[in-house]
Amino acid sequence: MSNTILEVRDLVTRFYTEEGIVYAVNGISYNLDEGESMAIVGESGSGKSVSVLSLMKLIPIPPGKIVQGEVILNGRDLLQLSNEELYNVRGNEIAMIFQDPMTSLNPVLTIGLQMTEAMQLHLGMTKEQATARAVELLELVGVGNAEDRLNDYPHQFSGGQNQRIGIAMGLSCNPSVLIADEPTTALDVTIQAQIMELVLKLKEQLGMSIIWITHDLGVVANLVEKVIVMYSGFIVESAPVNELYKHTSHPYTKGLLESLPQLAAQKNERLTPIPGNPPDQTQEPSHCAFAPRCRYVIDHCWEAIPPLESIGPDHFSACWRSQEIRSGLTIEAQTEGSAA
Repeated sequence: MSNTILEVRDLVTRFYTEEGIVYAVNGISYNLDEGESMAIVGESGSGKSVSVLSLMKLIPIPPGKIVQGEVILNGRDLLQLSNEELYNVRGNEIAMIFQDPMTSLNPVLTIGLQMTEAMQLHLGMTKEQATARAVELLELVGVGNAEDRLNDYPHQFSGGQNQRIGIAMGLSCNPSVLIADEPTTALDVTIQAQIMELVLKLKEQLGMSIIWITHDLGVVANLVEKVIVMYSGFIVESAPVNELYKHTSHPYTKGLLESLPQLAAQKNERLTPIPGNPPDQTQEPSHCAFAPRCRYVIDHCWEAIPPLESIGPDHFSACWRSQEIRSGLTIEAQTEGSAA
């Protein structure tokens, strides 16, 4: 039985703006085991990136604020650590690969300097030791002529190479948990496949735990063991990846899967989009956030926020009709307040 390495408990994050309070993350909880890979999936604005930035207290304060919650990593609550203590944790015990490598890498510092600095700080390496380790890591992630390229700057590399460098930097201090925040978004399809294959290979070699952030359920089937689906700052479904695909139990997850292109689809068959728009997150949640877009909505959906409840082994869903959807016996909306 695997040991739990990361516990997130009732995490709540708000942004206090001139337009009002943004209810970005609304009391999410989950566990990550040693060596486990997990995906957090949802469309833009669902709260997935804010939630993982909150784990490391990287959200801008102000306007952001972590209102409540616990983030237990290796037995310590990261949210209770001082900035100095966190400085020693970030990059060392928990690291992050960011969406756009051209904004996460410093354009005026060489790759070698950016890579060796963290290893000298966190691992106590000498400059020579850190340089040797940087070359080793660049070779591991597939950057050619690694030793000669340590003195190059980010603009001298392609987008795919910069993302590989970002992965190497994330791995440099042997973190227990690696967060990959949509690391393939800015890359073409061929390079995306290479990066995903690389992350899988590194996970097997190094035995670390990975949280993969993405908006696309289609890319996670072979990447992770567990999937968390977020909508409007809530976890709406969580399950082992095969269970999620076979026994989808939330209307939003169902909508995401139905909107994916299918290889076996007929030539003129249209994709099925999710109707409507994401909710206004400056409105305090008082009912199911997905109700305005849901084809299974009932009156009770407008009256209370459905809790995340167990509906099967390691399978949780936040929907009043989860069992119906899971069994495939659902009928359409039964209320005048349903989506058009």
